[in-house]
Amino acid sequence: MRIKNFIMAFFITGAMFAQDFSGRATYKTHRKSSFELDSTFMAGNPKIQEQIEARMRKMSQKTFTLDFTKSESMYKEEQELDAPKVPSSNGVMIMVQGSGSNNVLYKNISENRMADKKELLGKVFLIKDNLVAYDWKLTGETKNIGIYTCYKAVYEIEAESIEINMMGGEAKEEKVIKKRTIVAWYTPDVPISNGPSNYGGLPGLILEVNDGELTIVCSEIVLNPKEVKEIKEPIKGKIVTRKKFGNIAKEKTKEMMDRYRSRDGKSTEIIIGG
Repeated sequence: MRIKNFIMAFFITGAMFAQDFSGRATYKTHRKSSFELDSTFMAGNPKIQEQIEARMRKMSQKTFTLDFTKSESMYKEEQELDAPKVPSSNGVMIMVQGSGSNNVLYKNISENRMADKKELLGKVFLIKDNLVAYDWKLTGETKNIGIYTCYKAVYEIEAESIEINMMGGEAKEEKVIKKRTIVAWYTPDVPISNGPSNYGGLPGLILEVNDGELTIVCSEIVLNPKEVKEIKEPIKGKIVTRKKFGNIAKEKTKEMMDRYRSRDGKSTEIIIGG
């Protein structure tokens, strides 16, 4: 059952809301990271994997807010006083791609476009492109998230990814094609076709996303708050497309890895996200 079967019901429900309908949703994110270090490397650092896993869990636990109206939204990470720094110890550097408390994702649903401001190694980029299109399959399965009844939607695609394996103490990259399955839970009780990060395109606000190792869950929704957050489209940064930024990110990450490795020639990098 595809989305088009729900379009009429979606707009009827949406008509019940005032034109100035707005709200704020708070999301918690977590990313599972599974990896195994080379046995030669582990021999001199018996507890290093446990320490790295603990640091990676801490770095992946973030809080984001989505301020929205019926046609626009702004998604931003909540700043922390003691934000974790990129750890580097015992010859291992952990790099987190796509993270940053100054990043802002603006979406215009009615015009099918986005403006995503991202900082990458000290440089500011502004990704301007169409909204990401998902060919969701609606399953009819339901569950409750807080007070909201949510419906399950699934999107499957084959995508290229890069796996990094330790071979003889060196990190080896390998391109692989994997089937990627995204599961989203949305609620028609908040009739906006939006959600956290780039996710959207469903007949209701997405409250939970399971995308491989990434999990995003809504912890709070405030509808028509007394203090309305102004939604501003970011305008600063070098303008690029989504594809162009992806290529730049790969190049800059490789440069940083090479510089770090050149210090002693024995460093290992673990990259989170993408």
